[in-house]
Amino acid sequence: MLTKTSSCCMPQTNDKALARQYFIKLRRQSVLAGLGGLIWLGLGLTGVLPSLLTMSGLVSYLALGCGTLFLMVYAGAHFYVGAYRALRIHLATMDTLIAIGTGAAWVYSMLVIVFAHHMPLTARHVYFEAALIIIALVNLGALLELHARQHTSEAIERLIKLRPKTARVIRGNQELDLPLADLQVGDLIRVRPGEQIPVDGVMVEGESNIDESMLTGEPIPIHKKISDQVMSGTLNKTGSFIFKASQIGEETVLGKIIDLVKQAQHSKPALARLADKISAYFVPAVLLVAILTALIWFNVGVEPKMVYMMVTSMAVLVIACPCALGLAVPISVMVGIGKAAEYGVLIRHADALQQAGKLTIIVLDKTGTITMGKPMVTEILAVPSQDEKRVLQLAASLERGSEHPLAAAIVNAAHEADITLTTVTAFTAISGKGVCGVLDGHTVYLGNLALMEQQHIVVDEVQERVEQLQGQGQTVTYLAEDNQLLGLVAMADIIKPDSKQAILKLQQMGIKVLMITGDHQAQAQAIANQVGIKTVLAGVLPAEKSTKIKALQADGSIVGMAGDGINDAPALAQADVGFAIGAGTDVAIESAGITLMRSSLQGVVDAILISRKTTQNMYQNLLGAFIYNLLGIPIAAGILFPVTGILLNPMIAGAAMAFSSVTVVGNANRLRYFKIRDSAS
Repeated sequence: MLTKTSSCCMPQTNDKALARQYFIKLRRQSVLAGLGGLIWLGLGLTGVLPSLLTMSGLVSYLALGCGTLFLMVYAGAHFYVGAYRALRIHLATMDTLIAIGTGAAWVYSMLVIVFAHHMPLTARHVYFEAALIIIALVNLGALLELHARQHTSEAIERLIKLRPKTARVIRGNQELDLPLADLQVGDLIRVRPGEQIPVDGVMVEGESNIDESMLTGEPIPIHKKISDQVMSGTLNKTGSFIFKASQIGEETVLGKIIDLVKQAQHSKPALARLADKISAYFVPAVLLVAILTALIWFNVGVEPKMVYMMVTSMAVLVIACPCALGLAVPISVMVGIGKAAEYGVLIRHADALQQAGKLTIIVLDKTGTITMGKPMVTEILAVPSQDEKRVLQLAASLERGSEHPLAAAIVNAAHEADITLTTVTAFTAISGKGVCGVLDGHTVYLGNLALMEQQHIVVDEVQERVEQLQGQGQTVTYLAEDNQLLGLVAMADIIKPDSKQAILKLQQMGIKVLMITGDHQAQAQAIANQVGIKTVLAGVLPAEKSTKIKALQADGSIVGMAGDGINDAPALAQADVGFAIGAGTDVAIESAGITLMRSSLQGVVDAILISRKTTQNMYQNLLGAFIYNLLGIPIAAGILFPVTGILLNPMIAGAAMAFSSVTVVGNANRLRYFKIRDSAS
């Protein structure tokens, strides 16, 4: 059986101070155990210690042995406690293997010191350095994992900061700034330009453009009027308005998103450590071999039987100590994370690095992930009597004084085309329809079809093209002068240049690609068709995204999620691997296991390729480490003694242990020369 957690994992606590203290303690334990092991290696190589057969040697080694025990207990107590707890419930874990191996190394070494005169020359060797270095290496692996996990709570903190601390509440004839905790359902609340909306509600007076991108991910602010719903955490861009509170506290949309992130981060099961899986079978096997070795030497061994029985059985436990095993996974993880960083892929959790290569489905948010995340002018169409440059000039001149969400896109397009704008007088915003103003003595209108119909402007000659553009998910505005149509300006959140290619690569790698968005089905499908995605989850509310991920996981799929917005945070945390686009919100980044520094889906491809190569490297290292054990254990048991008279030459054992570690490190470093582009082609 296996344990689900390891004793060296970070304790479950929300206290950042306690977590920091644990991190510092684990780092100190790793450093001291490592230094102790290096000192022992230095003493062995230089030969400065006196012979074990002398009184001064006996005293020196006993003193150093006691010092080693102190370091082992200080730096590795959690392993011994974990092994004891596992034993009580009949489990075998990596802790068990470390405790038995390091404990046997120390006990055997002390017996060698005390009974040196009775030990065969080939067995007269201490293994203190092995015990300390093993503890240091395994602690180092836990330290790296802990460092990556320390920021998981920051996503929730950033979400909470979206809530303003107070709200301006209208009670009677007074307007009071009250803490959110004092708000009640039914309160009338005033929101001024530039303020965040404190709770959910329904607008009862005024109108405004509300930036909901922090919740919905959609880049274009939404025009809100009386009877429209507003959500907590969103930003009021323009006008002042009053709304009636309908949900407060944890019942708001933002409150539910915070709760979903918490649930996903705490409920996602930690991956069972690969070494623990092997230990469940390896530990009992080693103990059985040690017992059989002792029985064989006691019954058919040479004299003195008791000495040889003790030497061989203890040697089996010592040689099984996971020195190379302690390095096998951490060294691959370190090199793999470094390689990923070269390609702008930041791995926040070691589990994410391992899981990314196993993904069967990847769910991509639309806005800001597949698309650029902001509206841009995609087409300017002029009627035959006009030219496109003048259409853009008039539209941008008019929009320069507008607060309409799409105004900036038109003005930016004019600046990029180096067009000089004209002064507008009598500028008027027509609610829900568009704007108008006077330019060079002519009245110019810019807006939707409703505005054209209101002014009795005929648009039949461009209507076919308008329908085509709208079918592609684009927003179209008409431009008219003195009741005559001049042309139109089309805008859309355009697809990133490399999105289609990256999606194709993911599909070629055997991964099913889905798109998820809050957009309507028609708009979403138009984008999906352009990038080659067949399955679209459209009209999905922010709180529903994580539910969709759970449904996919329930079918046995290993699901990845890529997104950039606050509305993606619960889904990123719920997914087996979350990919946060680096240009996205801090909350999305803190909720994901992998952050892509480039605002490109190619980073998802790179991360998966690196994960697959790194996981393959881990398996190779573990296989190499256990081959070393499988070869070393029979020699330690004395299989060569009848033929050669050799039990286990300490020099050979030391060289083999060193060679196994060097092999593991060398194999892991092959990842440094791994070329992603070669693998992807």
